[in-house]
Amino acid sequence: MQMVRAQIEDRDVKDPRVLAVMLKVPRHRFVPIDLTASAYEDCPLPLMLGQTISQPYIVGHMTQALDLHGVERVLEIGTGSGYQAAVLSDLASEVYSIEILPELAARARLTLDELQYKNIRIRCGDGYTGWLDAAPFDRIIVTAAPDHIPQPLIDQLSAGGRLVISRWTLRSGIGGTREDWHWSDPPLDHPGALRAHDGPGCGPQGLGIVGLMSKANL
Repeated sequence: MQMVRAQIEDRDVKDPRVLAVMLKVPRHRFVPIDLTASAYEDCPLPLMLGQTISQPYIVGHMTQALDLHGVERVLEIGTGSGYQAAVLSDLASEVYSIEILPELAARARLTLDELQYKNIRIRCGDGYTGWLDAAPFDRIIVTAAPDHIPQPLIDQLSAGGRLVISRWTLRSGIGGTREDWHWSDPPLDHPGALRAHDGPGCGPQGLGIVGLMSKANL
C-alpha cells in the first residue's frame, strides 16, 4: 500500500512486523465517513469533539519505539479513534486503552468490536491515573497530550518496561534537548527510576518526535 511504503517505510520505520500490521489494519474504518477518502493521507484527520486521529507515520513511529515482541501487556493513554490500539493488538498480548471522552471511547469500542479485535479493553476515564487494577504493564504509550509524565504511569510500568510519549507534547517540543527530560529522570539507583534517552525508533538525529523512557530493572 502506498501509505506504508511512501509515508512510513521510506522514513525511519523499518520493523517488518509494524509495517505488516499497518498494511493490515483498515484505517478508513477509524475516521468519520465523510473523510474516508482521506484516511490514508500523510496527515492527522479530525474526529469528533475537536480530537484527531494521528498521522500514519506517527502511529508507526511510536509503535516501533515500543519494541513489541508479541508477549507484552500494553497500556495506551488516549484511545481516540481506536486506530493505535488496533495496530498494537496484533503486536502485543493484551492492550488496555483509556479515553477521557465518553463519546470517543464508545465509538472506538464499537469500531473495534465490529472488526473483531479480542485482546483490547477500553476504559473511559482519566489516563493520568493509569489502570491500577490491570497493572503492571510492560509498555505504556501516551498518545494524549500531557506536559509531564504522571507518577501513576511510572508506578504502573514494569521493571525493565518502556514508556513512549510523543515529544510534541513535552515542554520544548520537537526541538528540545536531553536536558528537557531532567524533570522525569531521577537518579538511576532510585527505585522505579526512568532513564530518558533517544535511540533507534526515537527520531532522526536524536531529536525525534518520540521520547522513549526505560524503567530501571532494579
